[in-house]
This record gives sequence, structure tokens and C-alpha cells, in this order.
Amino acid sequence: MCVSTASMSFTQRILKFLITVSFLFGPTTACVTRRCLANDLINKNLYSAPQSTDCVTDVDLISIQYETLSVDSETMQLSSRIKITMEWTDPDLEWSQTNYTFDEIMLPVKNIWTPDLTVVNAIYVKVKPVTNDVVVKIDGTVRYTIVMYTTVACRMNLLTYPFVHGSCPVAINGWNQSSCGLYVQYGSVSAMINEGAEWTTLSVNLKMENNTKNHNYIYVTMSSNPFKTMVSLILPSALIMIADLVSFALPLTQGKRSSFKITLVLSFTMFLLILTDYIPNSGPCSPLIRYHFCFCMFILVMSMLISMVFTKVEAEGNILCSRLPKLSKPDQTGTQFVDMIADGHAIRKIVNFVEKMDKTDSEIKKKQMLATKLDKFCLSAYIFLDVIYSICMITFTKIQSCEVDNLDFW
Repeated sequence: MCVSTASMSFTQRILKFLITVSFLFGPTTACVTRRCLANDLINKNLYSAPQSTDCVTDVDLISIQYETLSVDSETMQLSSRIKITMEWTDPDLEWSQTNYTFDEIMLPVKNIWTPDLTVVNAIYVKVKPVTNDVVVKIDGTVRYTIVMYTTVACRMNLLTYPFVHGSCPVAINGWNQSSCGLYVQYGSVSAMINEGAEWTTLSVNLKMENNTKNHNYIYVTMSSNPFKTMVSLILPSALIMIADLVSFALPLTQGKRSSFKITLVLSFTMFLLILTDYIPNSGPCSPLIRYHFCFCMFILVMSMLISMVFTKVEAEGNILCSRLPKLSKPDQTGTQFVDMIADGHAIRKIVNFVEKMDKTDSEIKKKQMLATKLDKFCLSAYIFLDVIYSICMITFTKIQSCEVDNLDFW
């Protein structure tokens, strides 16, 4: 009986010992998975920025991929898509490898602090994460990727529009207030080239304004594709001007040329009304194409007015207003002709009538010759003026420069 009691007591002691060991070492060995570690880090509620001794959080933008979406030459705005991969270190997110054998885990992006980047010269900014998770390494380094849609004000030299070559800054920096904030360090910057678009991105470079901290910006160099503007604006205006020049071959009689030139003026006016929205707004570097259209309209109107004047010169020999001769009634003409026959001077009257007709024909020919000479002179002046205008435009675009400062937002 005593042996049985002693055996039972020994068994109870062993059971208590095992329960005690299980209680002491159980929690330490239970959390061995990535999800368990992730839940432990999430439960820390790390929604504030890492607080270093100097109150500055370093964020490395290890990769920036830039893509131009559109360029509005009327409102002078640049819209772009920027994919940014960044890294920073949060000491509260690190763990010991003695307890966990893996080097990195994934955490929901909404459960930890993430840096907010700012675009200093932005009109519109929208930031979207590429995924809903971030990668956290064993030393607390967090890797996070976002896509930033931004629109910035971009003044460019449109003097030689549609042949435009300009640059725009996109100032991506970290938020900072006084001595606290984010300090952004840039890594590699690359560009996605969109072939066939109206604007082509030539290069994307990283620059710093006066070596000032957090005054970095991406400098985007672009050029416009002139094909659309050449076909829709320049070519039609050139064809109308050529048609006006060729119209000098039309006769002045019966107003054929004048009516044709009036049609050209009306066509060009409608052309400008329709395509005015396609021309960039005027500014410090107003495009010369606006003045080109004004010159074309002036030349067309002057050509139309001169043709009207020459038509009158050919018909009447002068440009002054005069009264039309009164027409005799048919019955009175017949009576006068009978009186001439009745009179003895019929032959003399007929001779005078024929001479008068010859004189009238001679005067008409003189008027036509005068109108033809004036017409040829105006045609020569027209061609000369067009040549001088073309030379002046080409020379002006070569020597004239218009400087635009896009860094005045600092």
C-alpha cells in the first residue's frame, strides 16, 4: 500500500514538472511563422514616423521611372506618371534572427508609417500604391513602391511653334518643417519614351537647385512632333496663299477675280475660327504662327481690295466714283435715225459714229493696258513681299531668343 502511494506521488510530481516546463517555454517556441511575426509587428501600431535624434527621416528613392502622359500647350501644363520605389529604415520593425530564421516578411501598407512625398510645383497630385503590401527586412528596412500622377505648370518657349524644344522641372521632395521632416536621396532616374505621341521625351535628368537640401528636381526635356500642326495649320494656310497668288491669272473683267478672292478671304476666316483653339495661348514667348496668320489675312484682304480697284480701272479708267450716262429711249433713237436719213448729212453722221466707236475701243484698250500694268506691278510686289516675309521669319527665329524661368517656385 505504501509503495502504491509513493508511485502515485512520483507520477504527480513528473506531471507538474512537465506542465511547468510547457508553461515557461511554450510562448517562446509557438511563434515561428512569418504571419505570426507580421502580426506581432502590426500590433505595435507604428503609424508615426521613425523618430531619430536629429528629427530627420532618410528616404532613399532607389528607382524613379518617368513617363510623359500629355502636354497641354494652351494652359502650359505637363501631366506625367512617375513610378517610385523607395526605402527607409524603421528600427522598431527589426527582429532577431535567433528567434526567426527568415530575412524578410510582408506587411500591409496601411498598418505602418509610409513617407508622403511632395511635388513643389504641382497643380494636381494623386498617389497610388502599386500593391497593398510592403517588404520589411530583418534590419527594419522597408521597401515601398508607389505610382504618382502629377500635373505641373510648365512654361515653355513656344516662339517657333510647332517646332518646340523645351524643358520642365518636376520637383519631387520630402516634407519638412523647421528642422524635422524627410530627407530624400535620389537613386537612378529613367524615362519611358512614347514614340508617335505629340510630344516626345528626349531626356530625364536629376538636378539640384543651388546645392540646397531638399531642392532637387527631375528635369524633363521634350520636343514636339510638328506633323499634326503642319498638316492642320501650316499646310492649309500655305495652299490658300498659293491659290491667291495664282488667282492673278484670272481676268479682271466681269469681276471673276474679285469674286474668287472674296471666296478665299471667307474660307481663310472660317479656317481661323475653327482652328483658333489649336493655337497655344499668347504669353511671354508668344508663337510666331499667330503673327503668320495675321499677315496672311492682311495679304488676302489687300489682294481682294486691289483686285476690286483694278476691275473698276479697267472698266472706267479711274478709281473715282462717276455717274452712269443716261440711256436714250429706243423710240427716240429710232426717230433720230430717221431724222438723219431725212437730213442730207447721213453719211457724215455715220462716219462720226464709227469714229466715236473706234475712239471708245481705243480708250477701252488703254484702260485695259493700264489695269494690266498695275496688275503686273502688284503681282511683282506681292511676290517680293512674300519673299521678304519668308526671309524675315527665318532670320527672326534664328536670332531671337526667349528665356523662360521654370524654377521660380522655390
